[in-house]
Amino acid sequence: MLKTIASIASALLFGVSLAHAQAPAKIDLLTENFPPYNMAADGKNFARDENISGIAVDIVREMFKRAGVDYTLTLRFPWERIYGMALEQANYGVFVTARLPEREELFKWVGPIGPDDWVLLARGDNPINLTSLDQARQYTVGAYKGDAIAEHLEGQGLQPVLALRDQENVKKLLDGKIDLWATGDPAGRYLARQEGVTGLKRVLRFDSAELYLALNKQVADETVQKLQQALDQMRREGVIDEINARYL
Repeated sequence: MLKTIASIASALLFGVSLAHAQAPAKIDLLTENFPPYNMAADGKNFARDENISGIAVDIVREMFKRAGVDYTLTLRFPWERIYGMALEQANYGVFVTARLPEREELFKWVGPIGPDDWVLLARGDNPINLTSLDQARQYTVGAYKGDAIAEHLEGQGLQPVLALRDQENVKKLLDGKIDLWATGDPAGRYLARQEGVTGLKRVLRFDSAELYLALNKQVADETVQKLQQALDQMRREGVIDEINARYL
């Protein structure tokens, strides 16, 4: 009898230990001000948890809830810092970021969360008309430092004027300090509206990317799969479309 009780107790303890071992590790999620996908409620460059909103934030929250994965959420600045933290620190993730060939092996990916057309915007009264990115070489192009768009332009041999905050490019464009603003769409237009600027024109769409959650390579494959399955289910149910409609 005592042996039976001991065996049952041992089995229960083993089950508890196994469940604990299989529980997904908490993920520390990092993001930046990138309206309408991620943004601090007060517009500042630091916020936590409920003080962060946006299309991607709402999607990620629901995704983690459905997957049963615990997380923290922090908005920080600059982008280069939080990207580096997700790259180097176990159980960290960063969103939203473009899934590019040169980044493919650096992270584990969940997505896509949303689209991002890469465009050149100009003031509405600017007569510039382009049919290729190569033609932009004769103009001063502004971009956001550390962003995939800026990296792409540099990879094409252009030398964009880099800003620490993408909002700075709106003012530079209006003041004539740059001729063109290389940014994402709809993010760029949304950001301009937040700064009280409308009427910008799209001069060129030169590329596009899908935006993802990038997870540190040490995040368990099982966790990544649970998150991806939750996101796929949300898309099938129309939840992604509903979230987008709240902001656009």
